[in-house]
Amino acid sequence: MSALVKRIKARFDALQPVLDERSRRLWAGAEAQAIGRGGIARVSQATGLSRDTVRAGLWEVQAGVAGPARAAGDRLRRPGGGRKSLVERDPELLAALDRKLDPVTRGDPMSPLRWTCLSAAKLAAALSAEGHAVSGRSVNRLLHRLGYSLQANRKKLEGRQHPDRDAQFQRIYRKVREFQDKGEPVVSVDAKKKELVGAYRNGGREWRPKGDPEAVQVHDFPDKQLGKAIPYGAYDLTANAGWVSVGVDHDTSEFAVETLRRWWRKMGTAAYPGAERLLITCDGGGSNSSRSRLWKLELQALADELEMRISVCHFPPGTSKWNKIEHRMFCHITQNWRGRPLICREVVVNLIGAVTAKEGLTIQSALDENRYETGPKVMEEEMESLSIERDTFHGEWNYTLAPRPRNDEII
Repeated sequence: MSALVKRIKARFDALQPVLDERSRRLWAGAEAQAIGRGGIARVSQATGLSRDTVRAGLWEVQAGVAGPARAAGDRLRRPGGGRKSLVERDPELLAALDRKLDPVTRGDPMSPLRWTCLSAAKLAAALSAEGHAVSGRSVNRLLHRLGYSLQANRKKLEGRQHPDRDAQFQRIYRKVREFQDKGEPVVSVDAKKKELVGAYRNGGREWRPKGDPEAVQVHDFPDKQLGKAIPYGAYDLTANAGWVSVGVDHDTSEFAVETLRRWWRKMGTAAYPGAERLLITCDGGGSNSSRSRLWKLELQALADELEMRISVCHFPPGTSKWNKIEHRMFCHITQNWRGRPLICREVVVNLIGAVTAKEGLTIQSALDENRYETGPKVMEEEMESLSIERDTFHGEWNYTLAPRPRNDEII
């Protein structure tokens, strides 16, 4: 309901107790005249009066045949006069409409409306087929009377929950606070949705000269030369800053760890000089999967290179939306490039790097043109060489990779 309709409704509700039938019609006509184009529809929506009634009142006001005012409560017709409402003329109408929308009926595979979009027009047609003469507009009014409203789907069902879900969340919270209290870096990592690079439609709108939208391709067939952009990010929870590598090949564990390496070189070393530990929070799937051997092998190489203990805490299954990077960094990236075609890789990098937020978020971004092999085999000997310490509580989700001694340190 628009603001104008709400204001009309408020005035009508205030005056209705002292208006008789005729003055109510004249008031509605005067309101419609003051609004101008579309006034009849808006007044009808706000007051519940039929458009014919509002139109009649408008005609009387314009023709100047309003006549003298009457005292409140004076009747203009004998008791029982006037057109009866649909419900009075058809007492079974409301019950018939409610049955069409009842959850049991909607679940009945034999119901003719089971597999259709239940618009007001289709409901009116179904009711008319049963002998209830009603229009789509009247169905809308009756639906509101029955307590129905238009509802969209809402994502609330998360599927089967792991029994240790809450305990793992508490563990992650305590671990993050422990690192932050000691001034050690904590990052949240994940891959953002892959984006087609080229003159393709991007959701959202932006300001442009009226009637001059930016032209894009009709079909979203990938460009063989430009391919897709693969943004993988590392978000620093303490500094509210992030790094995004835009890959051009595959989203692999090697690519994910290379993003972490670049974040540390470009941002981490300056923010945390002398840090000896790093905590990573991430989902349990994708390139940073808790079951990925390559993810652990690449993290071990990074721990050796940086001479730093790297701890990892995976979120429980089905809880990826709680990853901090999703709603603290990636959402702002999506907002920043809404309505803009990502015509080349440089545009993707620049739009990510230009993201700002009221909370002070800063993001750096760069193109990663390396090629990453998919499906490499990690041998048992390599896994046995890892310096990994698994926690007693779900060691598959919580573990630490310690730097291995260098060859020149081995006696």
